[in-house]
Amino acid sequence: MTTRRPPRSTPRPAADRDAPKGRRAARGAVSALKTKPAEEREEGPQRIAKLLARAGVGSRRDVERMIEEGRIALNGEVIAQPAPLLASLEGLTVDGNPVAKPVSTRLYRFHKPAGCLTAARDPKGRKTIYDLLPKGLPRLMPVGRLDYNTEGLLLLTNDGEFKRQLELPANGVERTYRARAFGDISQAQLEELAMGIEIDGVRYGRIDANLERRTGRNQWVEMTLTEGKNREVRRVLEHFGLQVSRLIRTRYGEFTLAGLDMGAAEVVPRDELFKFRRRLG
Repeated sequence: MTTRRPPRSTPRPAADRDAPKGRRAARGAVSALKTKPAEEREEGPQRIAKLLARAGVGSRRDVERMIEEGRIALNGEVIAQPAPLLASLEGLTVDGNPVAKPVSTRLYRFHKPAGCLTAARDPKGRKTIYDLLPKGLPRLMPVGRLDYNTEGLLLLTNDGEFKRQLELPANGVERTYRARAFGDISQAQLEELAMGIEIDGVRYGRIDANLERRTGRNQWVEMTLTEGKNREVRRVLEHFGLQVSRLIRTRYGEFTLAGLDMGAAEVVPRDELFKFRRRLG
């Protein structure tokens, strides 16, 4: 025989009724504990790679590579892995040069032409974006990359941490491209990309693709994505049998190519940058 539980004297609040119970609650608590340490400290001792990235020396990956190459020293002694945590840049040098204090974050829009590399230098002697950038700009790092033959909007910043934030797929910053391609494709085929696609063992996430206009077997296709994997747009379109003859990035986040001449660079106004960073989180 079962004993009936007496009715609850007061109804449980809606928030309590909706809360997870039992094992689900325990799993939720464990998940919360697991995610907490992932939040990076903003004060106190920090990783050298993070400090130098904020100072504009390079991305975190660049800095870690410099440490491996023995190019970074603290008070005259070369730093080895694992690198210590530091509270400031005092005493740090890169290639023997003291590291300047970080300046406020700057972001530039650059209209990259085709026929140049998104790199500091090229062993083959080809032109890079740094050969084309206007003189007098501060030390800048590209946000992501555009292939040698891809043109359009390239963002540049002096802040390695901000660069990383813009590039991470987890932050969902959209990139929009326009591709001129030869071949046959339908809007229905392009809409299948909304579910993602796997090509040669590589998984590409959701892509919003639209057929803009067609002349004979030539068409312009607009594609918006958030991952930006290596040669992603070209590989996806080639998978459908299309030959890409021109590829232009027109947007990165809320920043567009509008009003920017080929080869020109323009600083993003501070108020626009501030609003964007607040929305980015």
